[in-house]
Amino acid sequence: MSRTVEPHAHVSPPVQAAYSYCEAVTGQQARNFAYGIRLLPTDKRQAMSALYAFSRRVDDIGDGTLPADAKNQRLEETRALLGKIADGAVEEDDTDPVAVALADAARRFPIPLGGLDELIDGVLMDVRGETYETWDDLKVYCRCVAGAIGRLSLGVFGTQPGAPGAERAAEYADTLGLALQLTNILRDVREDAGNGRTYLPADDLAKFGCAAGFHTPVPPAGSDFAGLVHFEVRRARALFAEGYRLLPMLDRRSGACVAAMAGIYRRLLDRIERDPEAVLRGRVSLPGREKAYVAVRGLSGLDTRTVSRQTARRRA
Repeated sequence: MSRTVEPHAHVSPPVQAAYSYCEAVTGQQARNFAYGIRLLPTDKRQAMSALYAFSRRVDDIGDGTLPADAKNQRLEETRALLGKIADGAVEEDDTDPVAVALADAARRFPIPLGGLDELIDGVLMDVRGETYETWDDLKVYCRCVAGAIGRLSLGVFGTQPGAPGAERAAEYADTLGLALQLTNILRDVREDAGNGRTYLPADDLAKFGCAAGFHTPVPPAGSDFAGLVHFEVRRARALFAEGYRLLPMLDRRSGACVAAMAGIYRRLLDRIERDPEAVLRGRVSLPGREKAYVAVRGLSGLDTRTVSRQTARRRA
């Protein structure tokens, strides 16, 4: 997983145009993600934008207004396109810039493209309207839509040669994806309810009296909504703590990117913990100055050094 490309590898004009398109999509549609990948060198930033643009296409099909049968068809067509990319059958002059960019990224980095197959599987779960009885059930979905993205990203980042524990890097990347997805689920409970979706496990909802759902700016009558949120926050924090063990295995700029993206979500989690009902009133977000602080913290290597010290203590 440590292989990378030369930082100044030649990129043809058609491929450069395809990457520029993907970077524009990323900047417009994913502010937190775009903020993090700005810390990467050009080649890795471009590859990450290609991954995002393809993933965004899959998500947009699932979130769109087409009937379920049409969504299924579109998703299977996208899966077929992914197969062409994996087979090296997409030419530079193809009219689909996302396919061109992702095909080039897959030639330059050891990206496990099967993770995008998993993403499609996860979005198909949304199309079917699946709900989740337990955390173990929800983890299957989260691994498809977020853990897989962590593993795909690791293909771009690579690990440092000789990094201790690097054989578990993909596991940690997957776990960090779960942490980010659970944070997303908490942040978006009201929006998801409006779209007819419930992600939090049914047994957790029942335990805290929240089985009625989240369709108003106030918690269900008689519920312990704050207790539910704090319970899920603790679960997310444990996932972050495990996933952060990836950081010392990455080079400085890749580690800074991961620390920035994860740090933004950890701070969202802090805000949600302080005021659980805020997620029912609107979308919880961070101001730009706080994101900038997280980016500087990531570049400083503070999170990486902290994790390294904790790991050394566990081994002692």
